[in-house]
Amino acid sequence: MAILLLALLLCAGSSTAQDLMSPTMDILAELEKLKNMGERMQKLEETLTKVLSENEALKTLVQDSKNELETVRKENEAKKVAFSAGLLASGTGHTGPMDDEKILVYKKVFSNIGNAYDSNTGIFTAPVKGVYYFRFYAHSHGGRTMAVSLLKNGETQCSVHAWFPVSNGNGSNGVVLSLEIGDKIHTHLWKNTWVYDDPESYTSFSGFLIFPL
Repeated sequence: MAILLLALLLCAGSSTAQDLMSPTMDILAELEKLKNMGERMQKLEETLTKVLSENEALKTLVQDSKNELETVRKENEAKKVAFSAGLLASGTGHTGPMDDEKILVYKKVFSNIGNAYDSNTGIFTAPVKGVYYFRFYAHSHGGRTMAVSLLKNGETQCSVHAWFPVSNGNGSNGVVLSLEIGDKIHTHLWKNTWVYDDPESYTSFSGFLIFPL
């Protein structure tokens, strides 16, 4: 009888111990789950941070590419330089004589790619460093001295002249020049000389970029 009672007590004690341990084990399991969840969240945060960083780097790369493309576009546009113009926009007549040299302002613009030639001043301003070609033609009637020079930044590069021609006087000259950005080219009429022009544009000025440097 005593042995039976002891066995019952042991069984009851074992069951009670298991009941007491069960809440603790549940808490530990939940804590483990929370730990695992925290680790996963940490990894997600790290991944998100990496993705955001890569996204910023990609945005910077895209912007840099856009800027580079715009620079190339502007450079290509600057490399397209050519103009040609006749002296008189309309009508017929002589220009000159003057008491001093006079810049010839060519008003009849045939083309002005790059807008480097100013038809208000008669001056071409180099928009890009490079090698350029310029040519000008001048015409006068018989008995009138004609003399025209092409200048770079105020210095004469080449000229044409016809001293009191018996019939019509004509002259043409051209030159290849290396220009820096902002260099200025124009032609001027010598003092006490004439040039003639009409709708046929006998007196004209042209130039274009051969290649950039």
